[in-house]
Amino acid sequence: MKLLRFGATGSEKPGLLDNNGDIRDLSGEVADIAGEALSDKVLAKLREIDPHSLPLVDGTARIGPCVGHVGKFICIGLNYADHAAEAGMELPAEPVIFLKATSAICGPNDTVEIPRGAVKTDWEVELGVVIGKAAKYVSEEDALGHVTGYCVVNDVSERDFQLHRSGQWVKGKSADTFGPIGPWLVTRDEVPDPHNLSMYLEVNGHRYQDGSTRTMHFGVAKVISYLSQFMSLQPGDIISTGTPPGVGMGQTPPVYLKPGDRLETGVEGLGVQRQTVSAG
Repeated sequence: MKLLRFGATGSEKPGLLDNNGDIRDLSGEVADIAGEALSDKVLAKLREIDPHSLPLVDGTARIGPCVGHVGKFICIGLNYADHAAEAGMELPAEPVIFLKATSAICGPNDTVEIPRGAVKTDWEVELGVVIGKAAKYVSEEDALGHVTGYCVVNDVSERDFQLHRSGQWVKGKSADTFGPIGPWLVTRDEVPDPHNLSMYLEVNGHRYQDGSTRTMHFGVAKVISYLSQFMSLQPGDIISTGTPPGVGMGQTPPVYLKPGDRLETGVEGLGVQRQTVSAG
């Protein structure tokens, strides 16, 4: 299934994408695409519903973040072998973990705002993993059973804040609109191998990133198991698993976002995001 949320910011309703590409209103079945609604039990009930029996949503409706009430937005750094090479850095012995503020989350087609004082705002297409079942000290063998599905994430990053303003990376990752997610949460049964998905990102029609999850250093099961040794993972938590090469910082000379730029970001089978950049 492809689950989504639609409507005005802060007032999104749960929805489902039918086989014609139309949005169907799920608000009569679940309160939101969040929490318990992400469990295998609830998803099994939703699969039994004929999508065409649900109310049709106006095709002009805004698409919101595909998961509501996200508790943690966890990111994995330097997790693609070819991106680490691009950055001139060695692959880490253990996953590099940082957090992105949940207030950065926005819809897949919402405007991306360059924050005040920013001079090096960059892009990163990533595979997002959505937790559907609480995980604590889980094994790699059991880890994928805690995944409800996958989504597209653009880990928008202000490199000057991230690298030159002291401390950890969080301040360069957490500005409002720096976390577009969606358009859909694609349930795990429709993604048999998350490690074999093509992914890309274009700026103004130029393809800068053109990679694959095949070059991921630590796979999804490893990342979930590893994270669960340090913190419990809860339904609705999102893990952004790293980016392939082609980020703006890696260009010669570097290329960074400016107001008016248009972004297109996609992961195979998970949909496409399209944003315009503005000054915040």
